[in-house]
This record gives sequence, structure tokens and C-alpha cells, in this order.
Amino acid sequence: MFIETIPNRGSPPAVLLRESYRDENGRPQKRTLANLSKVPEEVVGLLKAALKGGTLLSTKAEGLQVERSLPHGHVAAALGMVRKIALDRLMLSTAKDEASRRHCDIVVAMMVDRLIAPRSKLGFVRAVDEETAATSLGEVLGLGRVKDYEAYEALDWLHGQQVRIENGLARRHLKDGVLVLYDVSSSYFEGRSCPLTQFGHSRDHRGDRPQIVYGLLCTQEGLPIAIEVFEGNVADPMTLGSQVEKVKSRFGIKRVAMVGDRGMITQARIREDLFGSGLDWISSLRAPQIQALAQGDGPLQLSLFDERDLAEITSPDFPGERLIVCRNAALAKERARKREALLVATERELARVQAQVRRKGSSLRSAAEIGLAVGAVANAKKMAKHFALDIRDGHFSWARKLDRIEAEAKLDGIYVIRTNVPAEDLSAANAVQAYKDLERVERAFRSMKAVDLEIRPIRHWTPDHVRAHVFLCMLAYHVEWHLRAALAPLLFHDTEIDAMRAERSSPVVPTRVSEAANSKKAIKRNAQGQRVHSFAGLMDHLGTMTRNTMRTPLAKKHRFTLLSQATPLQEAAFKLLGFEPKRVQ
Repeated sequence: MFIETIPNRGSPPAVLLRESYRDENGRPQKRTLANLSKVPEEVVGLLKAALKGGTLLSTKAEGLQVERSLPHGHVAAALGMVRKIALDRLMLSTAKDEASRRHCDIVVAMMVDRLIAPRSKLGFVRAVDEETAATSLGEVLGLGRVKDYEAYEALDWLHGQQVRIENGLARRHLKDGVLVLYDVSSSYFEGRSCPLTQFGHSRDHRGDRPQIVYGLLCTQEGLPIAIEVFEGNVADPMTLGSQVEKVKSRFGIKRVAMVGDRGMITQARIREDLFGSGLDWISSLRAPQIQALAQGDGPLQLSLFDERDLAEITSPDFPGERLIVCRNAALAKERARKREALLVATERELARVQAQVRRKGSSLRSAAEIGLAVGAVANAKKMAKHFALDIRDGHFSWARKLDRIEAEAKLDGIYVIRTNVPAEDLSAANAVQAYKDLERVERAFRSMKAVDLEIRPIRHWTPDHVRAHVFLCMLAYHVEWHLRAALAPLLFHDTEIDAMRAERSSPVVPTRVSEAANSKKAIKRNAQGQRVHSFAGLMDHLGTMTRNTMRTPLAKKHRFTLLSQATPLQEAAFKLLGFEPKRVQ
């Protein structure tokens, strides 16, 4: 259909609504559907625009009204990435009923909301409810009215799907012969009603709160695949057995090397969990084990590092294993500085105790009382091994054990990587780099715990809800990892890290920061002149793009959505993401 204006000599022209068609012989024809000559010119103009595919709007500026405006850009980025990596389809792959779809939509919303503004589950309900929405998330997903209990029902559903979802992620990202990074962390808990919470070694430095422990499996690139929650007093090595079973049985990976730190993959765990399972491993030796290798004519001699910083040795104490000895000069210097600082600080406290003992009328007189006071000071910074203490009734003195300090100083900067992976499958350099890649798991923990996702404090009461909450945070970080990778040019990330790593003479040498990253840090702009941000800052800026619900007086019941004009930075971000914000509807 189209509108045609027909001249009418001295009379006003005829304005006709017409349509084109073909007759029986295939010749184009047109017929008049309505005479619009008496319709106001303004309305005719709007109809012309509508017939050309436009939206019917009033030509008067005051006629177009914004009924509601909600932050949308960060929602579009996070939700668009969820759909781009097909995480929502993976979550719903076997559950097609309406209840499961509803639960899946709410879980996806909780993931996206946690990326945007971490909050409690009840805070999330208010943020997506159609009446109290804080962003466009609820509208885009069509959640409507969300009840409080629905958030917890969705958590229950997610907990039931965890095994299947983790298996799906493993199929996507883990193959035979792959390296898997594993580490554990803990988060404190508010309340004591959950049986999972126990007092244990707190990595949050909150010994006054019970906690839970969780172990995270990642690819070598740091992409999270699976997570498991343990009681708060479980020791790190005791979590390893279930991960071995998970990788071998659930994921069905026949050949894999697990990378863990020396506190995780201990000699006992190698013997009881890894050796019989057929899994390979990469870990490191503890300080006493390194000292034993360096004693006398042992295989670890300092002459190995006269012209290099990496050497491979063997020892009968570690049969069937390769030991890769590394010496980092910068680390050696830092350890020497730190040890001297701790010795001086400890001596300062010991001098305070000595002065108290010598003070006339002091209550600190007996050897037992003096020993308690000295022990508290000497052990505070773990320096007792470096001091010879002379404690008697009414007397206390000390002296440094110079021979022991010198013996320890000789091994400053030296660490030993241990692995059973054959040299033809994994070079010494790659083994060292794989162990150093554990920092990527630490980066994931930082993002999940403090920087972006705020997994803590945990306030759920039931073990299943706690496990689902932790799994939800892992999935949110899975999405964040993909977002960071895509948006790296607009972040402070070093986009040339792989090239700089390849240029190093040895994996022991710290990776040099690229000129591009230094420039970003200095002038806060990238090579294209665009301002760079932290991840949270960029998400906040994307959130300034709004999703507006519009209406016009010509059709008050008719509403349509209109996005605000994107800034140059927002346009660049969505170009890097590979989709347009208007497509995320």
C-alpha cells in the first residue's frame, strides 16, 4: 500500500490510499482503497512514514512521551554474551516444560544481575519486578511479577541441574591431554544454621565467622568449568579426591594433567588419589623437601644456575617424577628483604620483653612466664627458628642463628616444580608455565569474592541453597570471563600478554608488560584514542544506555521501545562483543 497525491486543477489535490496488484495477464495495476483528502496533512505524513516501515509518531515534540526509562546497556552486554556462548541453551537443554523455562529465566536473570550489581536474592527480586525494576532485565526476559519464593525455587532447580551443566561445560572446553587448574578458597558465613559452615583456616581473615570451602576447576586459560562446596574445616588436600573422580568419571577425560599448588597436591594425595587413577599432575615441592635436595652432594647444586635459571634433575626420593628447579633472581632479592624486615621486627618485640624482664618489680620473673611471652612474640612472624633463646628465672637474652639464616638464604628464589608428565608430552618450560598459570584461578577467586560478584558473606540456611549460590557465582564469572576477553581493548588488560610471554628467554622470568598496556595505564586511553576502564566502570558506562518505553497521543494504548543513542564508547564495546544492543530483546 502507498499514498498518492493526484493534482485536481484549481481544486485541492486528491490524497488517495492505494495498493498495487497484478491482473490476470500479469500486468501491474493499482486500485484506490480510501480517499484521504479530508484527513489532516500531519496524519497523512505519519501514515506515509508508517507504510514505509517507520513507527507512527506525532510530529509535535510534546506529543511523544517517555513512559518509562530503564538502564539497559549493561543488561544487553551480559545477557547478549549469555546467549552468544549458548549458556542459557545448555542450562535448558533437557528441560522444556514451562516451569523449567521460568526457573531458567530467573537463574539467567540472577547471573546477569550479579554481574551488574551484586545483591541479595530478595534485593534481586525487587530489582527485576515489573513495578520496582532497577534495570531493563526483567522486561527483556519477560519475568513480570517475581515472587520472593520463586528466586529460591530457581536456586533449587539450578542445584539439580549442576552436574548436567558442568558436564556440558567440560564437553565444550576440556579435551583429552588438557591441563586443568585446581585450587580452593573459602568464604565466611553469617549465622550458624547451615551444617556446611564450620570454623577453619579463613582466607578472608575472618576467624570470628564460620565458613565454607569450595574448590574450583578451570581450564589453563582460567575459564571456570566446575565448582564444589565443602565443609568449612576441610583441609585443602582432602578436596582433591572428588575432583579426580569428577574429571575421570563424570567428564570422561582419559588423559588429563591436574595442576595444583604444593599445599593441595601433597605426597599423600599423589599416593592415594592420583597415582592409581591414571591422572598426571603438576605441583611443587615444599621448602623442607627443597632443603633436603640441596644438602651435601644432593642433586640440587647452586652451580646449576651459573648460566641459566632453570634445570631439570631427578631424585630417588621422587621416583618416576621430573623435578624442574627454577631460580628467580627478583624473587630471591625480595625474600631476603622480607626476611630481614621480619627479623628486625621480631627483635624489636623481643627487646620489649627483655626490658620488661629487667624492669625492677616486674611480674615477668619465672622462666615459664618469660617463655610464654617470648614464644608469643617469636612465633607471631614465624621467626623462632632463626633465634637462639636463653631463658632463665629473671633472665632473657637472644641471638640470631647466623648459620641457619645463611643456609636458608642460599635457597632464596629457588622453587622446584614436580610432575610425572613425560618430557615428550610437556617440556620443562611449559611445565613451569602451567604451574604459574594457577594465578588465573586466584584471579577468578578475587572476582568472585570481592572485585565483581561478591560471593560473600553467605546468608543461605540450607546446604543446597549454599551450593546453588556458589555455583551461580561461578556461572556469572564464566560469563564475565568471556566479556573480559571480548572487551579487553577497552579495559586496562594487556592485550599483548601472549606475545610478551613468547618473547621471554625463560618461563622463570616475569612476563614484561607491553608498551600498549603501559600506555593504557599512563594516559587512560587505548591505541584508538578510546578511554579505557576497569570492568566494573565499563559496565556502569554501558548502563547509561537506556531502554525507553514510548507512547504517542494518537494511540495512547500503543507502546513501543526505543533505545537511547549510543555513545562512541558504547558503540565500540558492542562492536567488540559482536552483537547490537537492540537485538537483545
